[in-house]
Amino acid sequence: MHMVSGTDRERAPSMDRIGRMTDLLKELTHYICWRADDPAKLGATKLNKALWFSDTIAYRVAGRSITNTTYVKRQFGPVPKRILVVLQELEVEGKIAIRHNQRFHYIQREFVALEPAAPSTFSAQETEIIDEVVAWVCNRHTATSISEFSHDVIWDSAAEGEEIPLYAVLGAAAGEITEVDREWASKVIASRT
Repeated sequence: MHMVSGTDRERAPSMDRIGRMTDLLKELTHYICWRADDPAKLGATKLNKALWFSDTIAYRVAGRSITNTTYVKRQFGPVPKRILVVLQELEVEGKIAIRHNQRFHYIQREFVALEPAAPSTFSAQETEIIDEVVAWVCNRHTATSISEFSHDVIWDSAAEGEEIPLYAVLGAAAGEITEVDREWASKVIASRT
C-alpha cells in the first residue's frame, strides 16, 4: 500500500483543493466585478488581466497568490484556466450578469455585479492589492493597452494554451547586476575552465 506523502499531495491536488481554488477564483472574480465602478470599463480582457495582476502581485508581495489558480497563455495575455466555468457559475447563482454590447467592430462582454461581494474572503493586504489593480486596470488602461502590458517575457516564453506558473513572475523582472553578481559569475566561469 502506497502512503501519500505531503509532497505527493502538493503535486496532485485533491478534489477538495481544486474546489477551494475554484471557490477563491470565483470570489475574486465576483469581487473584481463588484469593485469596477463602471461595467463598461471591465470587459473580458480587463477582467482576466485584473485577476492575473492581483494574483501575481500578491505572489510577489506575500509569497503566495490569492487564488492558487492555474493560468494559461491566450492571445490577449494570461487567462485563468477555469474562468469560463466560474463566470457561468456566478451568472447562474445570480451574483453577476453578463451583458454583450457592440463596441466598434466587436462584441464586448461586460460583467455587472448584481449583489455585493464578500471582501472578508480576502486579507486586508489582498484587498488593498485587488482594489489598486482594479482601479489601475479599469481606469488607466484600454483592453488593448492592458493586454500589451501583460505580453511580457513570461507570456512570450509560453506556447498558446500552455500553463504559466505563477513563480515565473519572480524571474521575469530584470534586476540590477551588482558587483556581488559579477564576482559570483566570474567564479563560476573560472571553475569551468
